Amino acid sequence: MSPKKTTLKPARTVPASTKTPPDPGSLRGVANWKEAAQWLRARGIEDIECITPDLAGVPRGKMMPSSKFTSNTSLALPSAIYRHTISGEYPEETESFRYEPRDSDLKLMPDLSTLSVVPWESDPTAQVICDIVDSDGGEVPYTPRNVLKRIMSLYHERGWKPIVAPEIEFYLVAKNDDPDYPLHPPKGRSGRSILGGQGYSIAGINEFDELIDDVYHFSEKQGLEIDTLIHEEGPAQLEINLRHGNPIELADQVFLFKRTIREAALKHDIYATFMAKPMQGQPGSAMHIHQSVVNIETGKNIFSNPDGSASKEFFHFIGGMQKFVPSAMAMLAPYVNSYRRLQPDMSCPVNNAWGYDNRTTAFRVPVSDPQARRVENRLPSSDANPYLALAASLASGLLGIMKEIEPTAPTEDSANEGSIDLPRGLLEAVALMEDEPAFEEVFGTQFIGLYAGVKRGEFETFMQVISPWEREFLLLNV
Repeated sequence: MSPKKTTLKPARTVPASTKTPPDPGSLRGVANWKEAAQWLRARGIEDIECITPDLAGVPRGKMMPSSKFTSNTSLALPSAIYRHTISGEYPEETESFRYEPRDSDLKLMPDLSTLSVVPWESDPTAQVICDIVDSDGGEVPYTPRNVLKRIMSLYHERGWKPIVAPEIEFYLVAKNDDPDYPLHPPKGRSGRSILGGQGYSIAGINEFDELIDDVYHFSEKQGLEIDTLIHEEGPAQLEINLRHGNPIELADQVFLFKRTIREAALKHDIYATFMAKPMQGQPGSAMHIHQSVVNIETGKNIFSNPDGSASKEFFHFIGGMQKFVPSAMAMLAPYVNSYRRLQPDMSCPVNNAWGYDNRTTAFRVPVSDPQARRVENRLPSSDANPYLALAASLASGLLGIMKEIEPTAPTEDSANEGSIDLPRGLLEAVALMEDEPAFEEVFGTQFIGLYAGVKRGEFETFMQVISPWEREFLLLNV
């Protein structure tokens, strides 16, 4: 069964069932422009940051006085911001990667449900996440938030809504203003740099008590809810888990959390990095995604039958993950550095296997009751754009249900003993994405062509850099 072609609705007409109605008095979000003006006035807000994620997940946008924000001002950005690499360069055109001939404007449409304060700013400042539309008000299909909305609409057509819970790992590192030098863990409150092997260590968290307090404080001020925080295996490597919910809302939260954590770290004169592999010989950083699907009408988890057993949709979802996620890795591991994390014996799956409570598999089924039955995708790295990572993961599972793809048998032992079943580098991942015909139907040809062109451009930029390995082993030996 092939997926149906989908025409996207304007950004502001997301089905009501997908979002929690904002509370006008809440820390986060209002329902309309009248409430927005009241919200800003009550908090003495002077400036507004209108932001939107680019392909890399970097906030782009404009700042303005709050009075101008509420006066029906038209906000615009050039279309070129979705066509440059992470280093700010513009790739050459190809058959499938094209620039808009006039580099005409795209409009920012504020999603008022995301309105919140910016707690680290000295002057009273607020922020709002914006959707992107063209000059006629139609959705632009290649922007990250709209790509995820497209996948959501495919679920909604079937009377379903996906539920996700991301887990984001990151490192704290000592300040480093010279990229030629390796990164090092920062000193904690003990005055010493923390060592590795501190998984779930409370003492490891306590080393950075004041910084973590600021993360919680900043998050609370923005109406962002952290479920749990732990110390991971790497030195000064932390993980934040978010409460499960609507994918668009959770992608928004990850987008804002990354910014929040960086700002909290800078306040303490250190860096927070979401690079997939920032330090040689240490574990990489992942963004694990827990996923389930519920029936919109009944609220029941479609992964479980009425008797509590696993449903056919559950197994087909896993089958789709196994078949399509390897071809979607360019969206889950988007940089050259991402593939340094995907190595055996580095606490990371390098396969497309699945298993029950098996952390060596790419797709783990945690122990749970039937209503909470879910699949954890352990492949995405923390450098991924959260909107695109969620879109890729959810689309793969949905394609499995639609095409009734049967999974392999669950893996009982370690799944990392054999060969690596994933692309080994960025160019291979991009080629696999382009060669998968099902992706044209769920992501659209325009997004695939644009994204592939940017990723190839980033690879070419990387190839211009001579690494220490080359100087060490080639300089005098070849």
